[in-house]
Amino acid sequence: MSMTQTHHPFQPCFLSPLKTTTSSECTHSKRPTLTITASSSPTNLLSGRKLRVAVVGGGPAGSSAAEALASGGIETFLFERSTSTAKPCGGAIPLCMLDEFSIPLYLIDRHVTRMKIISPSNLTVDFGSKTLKPHESIPMLRREVLDSFLRSRAQSSGAHLIPALVTHLEVPSSSTEPYIIHHTSNNTKRTLAVDVIIGADGANSRVAKSIKAGNYTCAIAFQERIRLPEEKMEYYQNLAEMYVGNDVSPDFYAWVFPKCDHVAVGTGTVCAKPDIKVYQRGIRERVSHKINGGKVIKVEAHPIPEHPRPTRVRGRVALVGDAAGYVTKCSGEGIYFAAKSGRMCGEAIVKASEGGEKMVSEEDLKREYLREWDRKFMKTFRFLDLLQRLFYGSNAAREALVELCGDEYVQRMTFDSYLYKKLANGDRWEDVKMVLNTIGSLVRCRIVEREMEALKV
Repeated sequence: MSMTQTHHPFQPCFLSPLKTTTSSECTHSKRPTLTITASSSPTNLLSGRKLRVAVVGGGPAGSSAAEALASGGIETFLFERSTSTAKPCGGAIPLCMLDEFSIPLYLIDRHVTRMKIISPSNLTVDFGSKTLKPHESIPMLRREVLDSFLRSRAQSSGAHLIPALVTHLEVPSSSTEPYIIHHTSNNTKRTLAVDVIIGADGANSRVAKSIKAGNYTCAIAFQERIRLPEEKMEYYQNLAEMYVGNDVSPDFYAWVFPKCDHVAVGTGTVCAKPDIKVYQRGIRERVSHKINGGKVIKVEAHPIPEHPRPTRVRGRVALVGDAAGYVTKCSGEGIYFAAKSGRMCGEAIVKASEGGEKMVSEEDLKREYLREWDRKFMKTFRFLDLLQRLFYGSNAAREALVELCGDEYVQRMTFDSYLYKKLANGDRWEDVKMVLNTIGSLVRCRIVEREMEALKV
C-alpha cells in the first residue's frame, strides 16, 4: 500500500476520518510510518497544509477550544460521543460570561436575583436581595442547551464535528510522528492522524490517561430535575437555594436551582461517595414542603474533579476543563472555567503556530497556555480551596459560614468576585473587620456545638 500523499501528508486513505477499518485490519496493519511534514528550518514551518488539531469532548471547554482554533485558521476536528445529552450540572454561570462568550439571552432560563443560604440549624440568610445592583443577576441555564449552542458555533467557525466515541490514542515516540486517534462511529472503527490534541473529555478523560497525566480526587454530583406545580414553581421564579449540613453533604453543599419549567435539586461529596443517595434524601427532606407534588423528570450523576491534574500538558497534548481539573472548591463552579480554559488553549495554539503555519511543541503549549492560565486563575482556586477547608468541615463551621453571609460587605465581595471572575479589591478596614468577624463566628459556633454535644451526653 502506498503511503505517498503530496497534498495532505496526514491523511492517506487509511487514516481518513471517513475510512472504516475492521477489527482484523486493526490487528494486522502496521503502525503508520507517516511523519509530520515540516521544513528543516528552525521555524518549523509546515509544508503545503495547515496544522491539524483534534479536540476530544464537545462541552463548553471543547467547543470553545474548537471555535478559537477554527477561527484562527487551524484545521480542527471536534469529537463528541453524544450530541443529544449533557453533563449533569447546576447550570449557574457568572454574569461576565454572557458578554465574554457572546451567550444570547434566549438561552437563559432564569435570572436569579435572590439566593438563600440555609444552615444546619435552618438559620436562613438572604443573599443578594440588597447587594446585587439593578443590572446584576446570576444567569441559570440548561447544559444541553448551552452545549448544543457552543458546538454549533464552533462548526460555523469551520470546525469539523465528528459524532464518535474516542476509544484510545496512539502516542508517538518522536516529535516527527502524528497522534493517531482511534474512534467508533455507528459501530464502525475509524482512525484520524493529527498534530495536536486538546483533551476536553471530562473527569474520566481518556486523553489524560493516554498521556499519563496523573490521577486526582473526584467528587460525585447527584441531582434530580423536578417539575413542580405552577404555584410552587413561582416561589423559585428568581430564587436559588443552597443548604449546608451533615445531613445533605459532609464536605460540600446541596442546592435547589431554578430552570425553565423545573428545579434542579442535588448535592455532592468527595469523602462519602457511596452514600450520595443518602445525602440526596437529606436535601429532599429539607425542601420537602417546597417540592411536594413535584414530578421527577430526570436523575443525573457525574464525577467532578477536586483539583488540577498533576500534568496538564505533555508532548503536543493539552488538557482543559474538567479533564484538567478546573472546578473550584467551595462553589463547585466549572462552566466558566471550562469555556475559558478551552478558549485560552485554542488561542495559544493559534498564536504559537502562527495561524496554523508552524508545528507547535510542548514548550509552546506550556508557555502560551498553561503558564498564562496559572497566572490568571490559580490564586482564585487556592483561595476557594482554603475557604472549603475552613467552612465545610463541621456543622459548627457551616453555621459560622451562614452567619457571616448575612454581612453586606461579605455579600458584595462575594458577588463581585463571582460575577466578574476576579478577586475583588476590598476596603482594608472592612477586610480586617471581616477577618475578625470570621474568627468570632467560628469560635462562637464551635462553643455552641460543644455545649449541645454535652447536653446530648
